Amino acid sequence: MTDFRYKVVWVTGASSGIGEALAKAFAAEGAKLILSARRVAELERVRDAIGGHNAPVALVPMDVADLDSIPARAADALAAFGRIDVVVNNAGISQRSLAKDTTLAVDQRLVQVNYFGTVAVTKAVLPHMLERGTGHLAAVTSIVGKFGTPWRSAYAASKHAVHGFFDSLRAELADTGIKVTLIAPGFIRTNVSVNALTADGTPLGTMDRAQAEGLDPDIAAQRMLEGLKREDLEVYVGGKELRGVLIKRLFPNRFARWIAKARVR
Repeated sequence: MTDFRYKVVWVTGASSGIGEALAKAFAAEGAKLILSARRVAELERVRDAIGGHNAPVALVPMDVADLDSIPARAADALAAFGRIDVVVNNAGISQRSLAKDTTLAVDQRLVQVNYFGTVAVTKAVLPHMLERGTGHLAAVTSIVGKFGTPWRSAYAASKHAVHGFFDSLRAELADTGIKVTLIAPGFIRTNVSVNALTADGTPLGTMDRAQAEGLDPDIAAQRMLEGLKREDLEVYVGGKELRGVLIKRLFPNRFARWIAKARVR
């Protein structure tokens, strides 16, 4: 079991939701934190909730969609404590629109943030971990990284891509001492649906019923942390919706009929 005490953990998308909950969970374990997101004021709020300026917390504001800026932001993160032991790629954005209605620009935005942003952060930190011969790379994806659902075509595509990249990366890093974990949440009670992009790129602005009834983010973060401690290859967190992963694998035809009618928003 990994002990996160004094480990340096970089969490992206740390200004709210799962990222904020993960930051608090890692802080409770005694980790040193680097927190990134676009909204500086919200990052400062999370830092204050953890312990304020006296806590071992560094803020590195960053927009993962700005791929050209990520190497410099990674250098800032590395400079904060002189090393990075764990990276949790959590920054992302969801979708609530039908594929036939969604503009290509929205599809591109979702892939840019969820896939390319995650890959860019990972590649920026990887040389440092390879040089040290140790580290842990994690990505918070989604169960729709394992199966697609209505209203989330590009979101599901971006998360499937993350799974493919990290599965391949894990195989490539097998003998390096670097661990790779995919974290696939189901419905977690956050504002992910409120901020989800609609067909023209505007936020949905309301919370899905399924999301509102989802798992408390602090409980979800604790389960994610336990999976990271065990160095699990994949961590699934949520409720009964997680059964879909197994049903699709064993009964794909039955799953296809079920998901077409499932309440997913």
